[in-house]
Amino acid sequence: MNSRHALALVTIIAAAACNKGGGTADAYGNFEAVETLVSAQGSGELLRFGVEEGMVLTAGAPVGVIDTTLLELQLREIGANRDAITSQHRNVVAQVEVQDARMADLLREQKRINALFADHAATQKQVDDMASQVAVLKKQTAAIETQNPGITAQVHALDAKEAQVRQRIADQHIINPVHGTVTVKLAQAHEQATPGRPLYRIADMDTLELRAFVSGAQLAGVKLGSLVEVGFDHGTAGVVRVPGRISWISSEAEFTPKTIQTREERVDLVYAFKVRVANTDGALKTGMPGEVFLNPPHP
Repeated sequence: MNSRHALALVTIIAAAACNKGGGTADAYGNFEAVETLVSAQGSGELLRFGVEEGMVLTAGAPVGVIDTTLLELQLREIGANRDAITSQHRNVVAQVEVQDARMADLLREQKRINALFADHAATQKQVDDMASQVAVLKKQTAAIETQNPGITAQVHALDAKEAQVRQRIADQHIINPVHGTVTVKLAQAHEQATPGRPLYRIADMDTLELRAFVSGAQLAGVKLGSLVEVGFDHGTAGVVRVPGRISWISSEAEFTPKTIQTREERVDLVYAFKVRVANTDGALKTGMPGEVFLNPPHP
């Protein structure tokens, strides 16, 4: 049993004690946030890293950058090699580049026509004409490439290499993937980043999950997707109940300490389950104890 589960089990004791004498809750546990571990995709010095614990970040927000100096030099090298090739066989290379640009335009137009045809907004003739234009352009491009296949191959190889380097440069920019609150910062600016190195954890605090436990006898009343009520202590307002939905049920039982009290007072095995709860006003916090009412009264 890991430390998080142990904390939840200890909370059951406290919650059971607090509800002694009139507690009608069926299960007790602690609230957890769904966390995302954000890792580096590139390698090098972490030049900028604007992440701090407690910050609220939006999805797509740039939060840092890893040194791109060597990659920028590689791009310059690729450009110099392309210039050397084009200076020797400028005409063939220029024709290939024009054909490539025309092909890209035709393929975009073909995709548009096909989409219109699927929506019954274009005719079969338009689809056939566009396919014919693409086929003709491919033959024209092939004829040009036969003039100097070696040069053409070098140009295509440089294009592919440039695309790879540009993708690696993009990977050096750290983009926050999901909306949420930073819970743990795992790196500092000017440290060395490597692909897969964890940088920070971010949690969506708009929705939390209460991880609770029931005995085997109660398990039949716990159904995936069913609506329940969740109670938690909200300061002077006392115990507040909010709706929740069961999002996960463990398929395996686990042992609990003998001090744990349940509805049957004491059991050896319990089953964990999670209830997803909206945290619209931010009252719920990770680690906060809560209780579950499996059969709430219906209005």
